[in-house]
Amino acid sequence: MRGEGSSSVTHGRILIVDDEPASRLALAELLSGWGHRVEQAVDGHEALRRAVEFRPDIVLSDLVMPQTDGLWLLKTLREEQPDCPVVMVTGRGSVDVAVQAIKEGAYDFIEKPLDAAKLKVIIARALEKKQTLHEVQVLKRRLGDLSTGRPTDFVGVSPAMRKVTDLVGKVAPSKAPVVITGESGTGKEVVARAAHNLSPRRDKAFIAINCSAIPATLIESEIFGYEKGAFTGADNRRLGCFELADGGTLFLDEIGELPLELQTKFLRVIEEERLRRLGGKSEIEVDVRVLCATNRDLKEEIKAGRFREDLYFRLNVFHVVLPPLRDRREDVPLLVQHFVEKFNNESGKKVSGVSPDAMGVLQGYAWPGNIRELRNTVERAVILCDGDVITREQLPAEISGAHEETTVLRLPLGLPLKEIEKEYILSSLQRMNHNKSRTAQILGISEKTLYNKLNRYAAQKEGKSLPEDDDEPAAAGQLG
Repeated sequence: MRGEGSSSVTHGRILIVDDEPASRLALAELLSGWGHRVEQAVDGHEALRRAVEFRPDIVLSDLVMPQTDGLWLLKTLREEQPDCPVVMVTGRGSVDVAVQAIKEGAYDFIEKPLDAAKLKVIIARALEKKQTLHEVQVLKRRLGDLSTGRPTDFVGVSPAMRKVTDLVGKVAPSKAPVVITGESGTGKEVVARAAHNLSPRRDKAFIAINCSAIPATLIESEIFGYEKGAFTGADNRRLGCFELADGGTLFLDEIGELPLELQTKFLRVIEEERLRRLGGKSEIEVDVRVLCATNRDLKEEIKAGRFREDLYFRLNVFHVVLPPLRDRREDVPLLVQHFVEKFNNESGKKVSGVSPDAMGVLQGYAWPGNIRELRNTVERAVILCDGDVITREQLPAEISGAHEETTVLRLPLGLPLKEIEKEYILSSLQRMNHNKSRTAQILGISEKTLYNKLNRYAAQKEGKSLPEDDDEPAAAGQLG
């Protein structure tokens, strides 16, 4: 339906239905001359048979026929091939019936004698509609087929998420690197998996690695692999993430945590598509698409000397920005229902939904942990729910507003900024029941940074002193 290298529809398959041979043949000749592939039928029954084999992009049907009229054909086609636009051809005096056909689902109608210019426009628009419907179905099917078992950020109707979905659909078929940014919990890995599943590499491996979760001493061997005897403990050859992802996609989460000394080697592998394992003597060719994600501002990391500018420009061919959940509150009801159904299936429960009062609470909450926090909240509520509907009582106190005084941190004036940060972090940790992962999420920092700060606080308590590091401060907007 689309011309090579063109975004506009040029031709399609059109089924003409008309009981008058002269009119049918003349119309077929006209459409064939425009480059369309044409089939003909003399009545509705024959049209249905041909539609099954021909799979037309458009059906152009006369409205009035002696055996089965155009309205009967329209209603039947709507059941058999609902995505096929039907254009009605009507004689003068049948406009009221044509309007009825539009109400029944016809795409458009045109009166006899046919205006060729008008017909050409109608067909072009109908083909565009058919193509758009097809692309949307393909996108939805592939997005819904993600193998992660995780919630998908593509549940949503907000303009922000439509923009993300559109961009992912466009960039996915290419090999171009993509940088995905957004707050913790917004679904950056889900976007990366979607880009992989929508690409020609979908049948190959998707390898994900979290740069912040691997010690600096091990990350090089994890990414590039090593040969037997490359270092103490290297008893066997091990393939790195690049080789494991050969032909597929490599996703590096928290790319900003990649040690500076490795960034040059990483850039070289991306550009030359060749690597050498640790302890290796020869180079290995790899064909890998690289996607990466971060909740840091890489431009600020470049200014601070922690990230190479040349690597940034090589990776940032496309940039996908995921909005925080607080900026897409209209998506909360859809996400909640999505999670309710998911955890019903997992737990065997039959929770039908959420009460209006509880939904108001969920939509009004700021969700510092974004989709991840919402998912955990709904999972907890489904487990606690003994009835059909989740109520405010099944929501955590910090979300529902119960015991609100426990969420307020009071500090004396004149306290040094580092002490304020320390008190805020320790209070947040206590509020999250010492769940370090969730604490890092609500603070907007990596778990590695949180662990470093907690280790420093523990050393200070014992009278020891640890060197300052380059960790980012706790989220400034939350210190107040």
